[in-house]
Amino acid sequence: MSSSSFGAAAALAVGDREYEIFRLDALADRFDVATLPFSLKVLLENLLRNEGNGSVQAADVEALAGWDPAATPSREIAFTPARVLMQDFTGVPAVVDLAAMRDAMAAMGADPAKINPLAPAELVIDHSVQVDAFGTRDAFAVNAEREFERNRERYAFLRWGQGAFEHFAVVPPDTGIVHQVNLEYLARVVFGDVSGAAASGDGEGTQAYPDTLVGTDSHTTMVGGLGVLGWGVGGIEAEAAMLGQPMSMLIPQVLGFQLHGELPEGATATDLVLTVTEMLRERGVVGKFVEFYGAGLAGLPLADRATIGNMSPEFGSTCAIFPIDAETLRYLELTGRPPERVALVEAYAREQGLWHEASSPEPRFSDRIELDLASVQPSLAGPKRPQDRIPLTQAKGSFRAALREQAPAARLDAYDEAVEESFPASDSPASAPPTIHKSPSFTLSHGDVVIAAITSCTNTSNPSVMIGAGILARNALARGLQSKPWVKTSLAPGSKVVTEYLDRAGLTESLEGLGFNLVGYGCTTCIGNSGPLPEEISKAVQDGDLAVASVLSGNRNFEGRINPDVKMNYLASPPLCVAYALAGTMDIDILAEPLGRDAEGNEVHLRDIWPSEREVAQTIEQAVQADMFRKSYAEVFAGDERWNGLGSPEGERFAWDERSTYVRLPPYFQDMPREPEPLQDIAGARVLALLGDSVTTDHISPAGAIKRDGPAGAYLQEQGVAPRDFNSYGSRRGNHEVMVRGTFANIRLRNQLAPGTEGGVTRHLRESDDGGPPLSEQMSIYDAAMRYASEGVPLVVLGGREYGSGSSRDWAAKGTRLLGVRAVIAQSFERIHRSNLIGMGVLPLQFPEGESAASLGLTGEETFAIAGLAAIGAGGPPPRELAVIASPSQGEPISFQARLRIDTPREADYYRHGGILQFVLRALLASGPAGQPAGVVAHA
Repeated sequence: MSSSSFGAAAALAVGDREYEIFRLDALADRFDVATLPFSLKVLLENLLRNEGNGSVQAADVEALAGWDPAATPSREIAFTPARVLMQDFTGVPAVVDLAAMRDAMAAMGADPAKINPLAPAELVIDHSVQVDAFGTRDAFAVNAEREFERNRERYAFLRWGQGAFEHFAVVPPDTGIVHQVNLEYLARVVFGDVSGAAASGDGEGTQAYPDTLVGTDSHTTMVGGLGVLGWGVGGIEAEAAMLGQPMSMLIPQVLGFQLHGELPEGATATDLVLTVTEMLRERGVVGKFVEFYGAGLAGLPLADRATIGNMSPEFGSTCAIFPIDAETLRYLELTGRPPERVALVEAYAREQGLWHEASSPEPRFSDRIELDLASVQPSLAGPKRPQDRIPLTQAKGSFRAALREQAPAARLDAYDEAVEESFPASDSPASAPPTIHKSPSFTLSHGDVVIAAITSCTNTSNPSVMIGAGILARNALARGLQSKPWVKTSLAPGSKVVTEYLDRAGLTESLEGLGFNLVGYGCTTCIGNSGPLPEEISKAVQDGDLAVASVLSGNRNFEGRINPDVKMNYLASPPLCVAYALAGTMDIDILAEPLGRDAEGNEVHLRDIWPSEREVAQTIEQAVQADMFRKSYAEVFAGDERWNGLGSPEGERFAWDERSTYVRLPPYFQDMPREPEPLQDIAGARVLALLGDSVTTDHISPAGAIKRDGPAGAYLQEQGVAPRDFNSYGSRRGNHEVMVRGTFANIRLRNQLAPGTEGGVTRHLRESDDGGPPLSEQMSIYDAAMRYASEGVPLVVLGGREYGSGSSRDWAAKGTRLLGVRAVIAQSFERIHRSNLIGMGVLPLQFPEGESAASLGLTGEETFAIAGLAAIGAGGPPPRELAVIASPSQGEPISFQARLRIDTPREADYYRHGGILQFVLRALLASGPAGQPAGVVAHA
């Protein structure tokens, strides 16, 4: 409960209910609260309400209320999210850690039940389904059955967690994608009990306050389209938030993104978000909030806003948020929220100055950027990064330029399937699974599209592009067009609502006619769960070393992510995914060249079948109704007979099975002392990997298929697991033995310490006896790390710019730590990965401004010493720099001052304790019977 130093507590009547609120205008006589950005008003309320809880002081409230837009972020505040959202890939290891913390509490003679969420925590299982079957009516049933076969053990563990932990709910498999379920159902917008009970089962009570959250997936920011402040964090931070630990953060700068005008005919929300991503990546918004405002908001549907919010990680901001307005209320009504919720949202937002309309004062911002929506062009992005937008008019030329990098010998002088470098793909063998298309012989070439996937939370949440794809498919079939036989087509909606409105609009049959059959309700291709290509396609690609392509309506297209056979990946709207399936190649000017010919031999162009904006809008109005949302989410936590038939253990502590290859007791709390030991300087460290720019968490964290001949594959076979049952790395995140063996093992990772290699390869180094260059032996990164560990040698990783960009994968930090890496020295860090490294007790350091490993002359063969660690967590702000000395075997040492990226005193505490979970566990050990760490209160 707030200590109300500012007299902010007041009552708000909404209908026949009364709520306690903490009024922002209680500060108006001293601060210009009215023109604070919307997002900072939400943060300010959070501080007001939690003032006096031991983490928030009156001075923190005053610091935020007096926000200086131009100030460099330096003031730390403690943000207490109202809830935590998880998906299963990141959620399983989080629940594993909580179960391990219960064991650790018991081992230290304390009550295991102290480890229990204090804030509502919801987990949606959406990351496990793979596209094994496609292009047939039974594809969904086959994939769902395979999903349960592969993941039964994980799912049983989650069912145990749902029973063992309070305030923890699980949305079962085959329901929807976490961010779309959040947008359409879970998000409250304003917390407060609307049922009439004193406190509802989801943690709501008689206080009203803004809905806020953190999620274990970077695209948690999607809910910003609904006016909800939230962002992605690693699983370790989410666990701490569940246990009542406020999140340490710096008061951010806020960039205002002004929108005006309207999207032109033919441009989609996907085109808009790719444009925004390109603009903001160029401007540089890492660590900042992005807030949208301006006259253009009035005509921007909420689904389009959510599409923009979803891509916040791609442009690098902490969040991307829109204010609450009439469109917010319209969407809440459309998605079947109770009238009482809608009334509470409007009343609260108006009372607190969180409501936006044309007459609202323009907020103050740290920086501004603007976009005329009328200037947005049809686009795609690729072939490696989501920010590399390409106007559709330039797509063919851009593809050819990219191809010259991928396959320099390729000749593509014209659109011709029989180009010089092409390879035959024969009929599927008779033994091929019946769910995979049996296709005639054809020729594969560089640039052929072998995957066209309508997938991902980014776009499948948006009726305009999903309906548009269906109408395009219907028009294409009417002209006699078909998807090319080498294209693996798939449709993975973000919720069952999408299936229902496509059915109601009569468009499901049209999509199926082009092979876009339902394959599952999950992320599928966007997270690398594209499944294998048909055998004959994969063989032709590998035999010819072809640079083939995928086109997906997703948000990530990093190297090695989508499919191991596919080198070039393009992000596009769902209608363009259909169009490129028809074309079958990226080597086409899709706006000018024909997609094919009709029965009369007439050329059919994209413009001939592209749906009009009016037709899409009319179809949406007729097909998308509130009743389908109420029906789909009526029993969202119930699950089907497979889910309910799972046998799962009971009890407050989990019964670990030593034979399990999915869920293992992690080592983080083994022999942990009650008090942290003094920090020691790092000496004699070797470089495990020397990496370049834009190394993503996809490169670091194990993801996708497990190679038979890699360390993880060898381990699983030693445990009696056949290669066909390996499943994916993501599904085995609850087993640290698998995950540490796959860290830095991405097939596209290029370690400059082992030039000419790709994948998890490095050199183990040791001093020579004669004082010459170090002796080296090439081996896997895991094997080298284990050898260094046996020798007592600490490790460092050297990186370039944007180290750790991409998904909020906590295993990118966990695996790094378990390999024995003590520090990562890079030119810059992406926000989430930097905090995850600290959360695992790994030191994040930056090279001096303008310097890099190359400019300093570092080869990776040096030994490293890092001094000054004792000053971290010793009280007060952490030091800004630490001294680093790199000593080659011959020549003078290289010394430099590295910038310490432990940015706040709280982060310094986490590091001093060896990680955030160790910090929280020690706090809980010292707490009272209620199980709340000192200075932390449960959410009202």
